[in-house]
Amino acid sequence: MPRLTIDQLREHTRKGELFPVYVLHGKETFRRNIAARFIADRAFSEGELREFNEDAISLSEPERFRDVLTAAEQLPMLASRRVIRATDVAVSSTPAKDTLKEEYEEPLSEYLRSPSPQTVLLLIADELNGNRKITKLLVKHAAVVEFAAPEGRELREWAVKEFRSQDAEIDSSALTHLLNLVGTDLWRLSNQISKLVTAAKPNRTVTKDLVDLHVERSDEADHFGLAEPLVANRRRESLTMLKKLHDDGAEPLGQIGILGYNLRKLAMSGRGTGPQSDRIRQSILRNAETDIAIKTSVGGPGPAGARLQFEKLVLEMLMSGKD
Repeated sequence: MPRLTIDQLREHTRKGELFPVYVLHGKETFRRNIAARFIADRAFSEGELREFNEDAISLSEPERFRDVLTAAEQLPMLASRRVIRATDVAVSSTPAKDTLKEEYEEPLSEYLRSPSPQTVLLLIADELNGNRKITKLLVKHAAVVEFAAPEGRELREWAVKEFRSQDAEIDSSALTHLLNLVGTDLWRLSNQISKLVTAAKPNRTVTKDLVDLHVERSDEADHFGLAEPLVANRRRESLTMLKKLHDDGAEPLGQIGILGYNLRKLAMSGRGTGPQSDRIRQSILRNAETDIAIKTSVGGPGPAGARLQFEKLVLEMLMSGKD
């Protein structure tokens, strides 16, 4: 099976060409999650019952990989396909850090040799060590796409396209200044671009002065955002940050992605111990459920429904930390 670039993935998916198994891996979660959503959107036709045929299963509990394979073998209900997303997949340099365990290599190999033609299986991996046998198995049988953080010219071109997609422009010096402040985190950069476009009305031209006025410097070395005060149950700080996100016009689905990413960073950092470690694990699972709830409009359609689901998630996390 091919290794695809991001552009190749976009092109073949637009044509309606879907592979039975994808591996989307890399640390750049913004485009990775958009790609997963784009593939899922293309798997269903108008009028099909998507809500009964799309599942997300987190491998933060590795034994749930059996559930992934079971779900992939099920027949769709009033739809032409099922979409199964396995999240939090990790094949590390050492087996101890894996979430896709070696014990599942045989059933995975059996499925990959004859994948269900009515299922699109997405394995979304934060880590995929190329030297491991199970990775080589995936590369042989799945369409593999790497999402590395863009840098230099690629990052500038991505940002310019984002501005133009919102019918706005930014001059070269302002763009350089913006990237110096925000860094390479595309979730945050996308949110800041949307905020700057709104602030640039009516002429929709973003200047360096406008960037200075509306963008704060990112501390990429220790940027856990909302995740850290939530896990520590610092309620006032958490609610203040939630209000600021809403005031800044942050898109809820994007914030779900950022929160999930930072919760996983906290889990790997060793900052959470004892009860906090359990809360991080439960929060990762609840975050994934909220992601699906937003995408399937459980709390109501549009931005209002998405915002309601995000607020509900934050409040539930805070309530779970009550003594």
